[in-house]
Amino acid sequence: MGLEVRTEGVIVRAPKYTPMEEIEAFIARNLGWIRKHSIKAEQRRQKQAELKPLTMEEIRAIAEKASQVIPERVRHYAPLIGVTYGRITIRNQRSKWGSCSAKGNLNFNCLLMLAPPEVLDSVVVHELCHRKYMDHSKEFYAEVLRVFPEYRKWDHWLKEEGHLILSRMRS
Repeated sequence: MGLEVRTEGVIVRAPKYTPMEEIEAFIARNLGWIRKHSIKAEQRRQKQAELKPLTMEEIRAIAEKASQVIPERVRHYAPLIGVTYGRITIRNQRSKWGSCSAKGNLNFNCLLMLAPPEVLDSVVVHELCHRKYMDHSKEFYAEVLRVFPEYRKWDHWLKEEGHLILSRMRS
């Protein structure tokens, strides 16, 4: 069974024929976790509501800066990882931070420019390491950590705070 806290409530996932008493007992055992994460979700929602959406002019300026900075970071890290890459594309996306195609083309979200520089570097290293490992295996993460030892710290930052940056894209 699993739990997910969303702004609109708590989602409980259970196998189809799980008895209701078992589900209720699972919820009761996890009430502390539910409360803690509900408070966190409400705090995030409040922070998000305080942020101003980006204007088209601001997005263009961010994308322009990203088109200068991101390729420079890719050029810095590619030799450290020992990989080549194809085209670098800067996108204005609502969900993904980066991707790497099978042909070695790299895509990055321009909104990375609104995160700390270490977050940008962690995403660049992550995508470049996909040039060696097109998966998220132990070997993949070992390579990521070899090149960028603080990866987990900044990946965690992105998971915790990145939604606030993405929420500024609302129309």
